[in-house]
Amino acid sequence: MAIRYAEAREQMVREQLVKRGLTDPLILAAMGRVPRHLFVEESLRDRAYDDHPLPIGEGQTISQPYMVALMAETLKLAEGEKVLEVGTGSGYLTAILAEQGVQVCSIELSEPLAERARITLHALGYDNATVHVGDGTLGWPAEAPFDAIVVGAAAPCLPRPLLDQLRLGGRLVVPMGEEELQTLVRVWREPQGLREEYFGECRFVKLGGAYGWDGSHSTK
Repeated sequence: MAIRYAEAREQMVREQLVKRGLTDPLILAAMGRVPRHLFVEESLRDRAYDDHPLPIGEGQTISQPYMVALMAETLKLAEGEKVLEVGTGSGYLTAILAEQGVQVCSIELSEPLAERARITLHALGYDNATVHVGDGTLGWPAEAPFDAIVVGAAAPCLPRPLLDQLRLGGRLVVPMGEEELQTLVRVWREPQGLREEYFGECRFVKLGGAYGWDGSHSTK
């Protein structure tokens, strides 16, 4: 069984990531190591390495492997940096980030999902990842500033608290746009202001919280 999952990961990296142009060797290596099947329900493990998202409960999903790798690559992480993840979900992206030798501070709105992610991450030995229950759109002031921030759900706008907690020279990666279709955006915080870059269309579940779709600061 372990060999079959390892072969599935190798095929995933080769067919879904490399063939689509992802090149960062550290991200590709992490995607080949992290056991994605342990981050989904047992009944879905045979589909864990397929090229699509899967439900994880609480109305949330684990993103398709390509999108996870793209977000991780877009962050341009360096070892020793501190990263804020908004929306822990299953904890799979958390693990991919932790594999880069960074400190991951992850926030999840759903307590059941957060607890499940904690258990999985602990079992796999990711001691450099901490999962907190709360409204991720408000950031994590006690741990700020962050070198990088990644949002794992579709945002209607750039959450102001996250920008305020981003270190000068830091970057924020977020799917942003309409409810049904978004663009993956990387925002750099530079001395002269914010600079945005775009990485194609994507579809994520809606971001909850004060700066999410139904929050008090939503621009919907």
